[in-house]
Amino acid sequence: MQPDFKIVLIGGSAGSLSRVLRLLPHLTKKLNITVVLIFHRKEDEDSVLHDVLADKSGFAVKEVEDKDPIQRHHIYIAPADYHLLLEKDLTFSLDMSEKINFSRPSIDVTFESAADAFGKSVAGLLLSGANADGVTGLQLIQRRGGKIIVQDPRSAEVPYMPQQAIDKLTIDLMLTEFNTEEFLALITQ
Repeated sequence: MQPDFKIVLIGGSAGSLSRVLRLLPHLTKKLNITVVLIFHRKEDEDSVLHDVLADKSGFAVKEVEDKDPIQRHHIYIAPADYHLLLEKDLTFSLDMSEKINFSRPSIDVTFESAADAFGKSVAGLLLSGANADGVTGLQLIQRRGGKIIVQDPRSAEVPYMPQQAIDKLTIDLMLTEFNTEEFLALITQ
């Protein structure tokens, strides 16, 4: 990986899409990043997700297919009912193994694979949700030198997921409605 190339992972469940939609307009091509979205969702909920996300950002938006290359200035969406893994050869892999934290895709699986593959080039953001998926992955991201961010539970529609991370980890930043610039600075350092 090039030193200025960063992967930003955003994981969430119930109530997280609205926060992502507020962040996307701030992602411009001057940011040398790739964004990977991992949402707990069902396949039948996918019909307009791609279009809604593409409308809000200047990045190309793509639902991942197995062995797709990882490219900067893209937003990749984990497909429903597959675990999404990031590989050291700058590709994605899809996996149908058992659910983790009742979820496939599991936020933990994606966060952990990215931490193992890319170390300090990874930033993980955990948003609104109703289970503890993502906490273990954030922990590994931090251990590998990456940055970890969680949504302020007070602004989350379902605060359980970000609160679990706050209770168990020392986070680098709590994302509030007012510190988007601080978030952008942290994910690109």
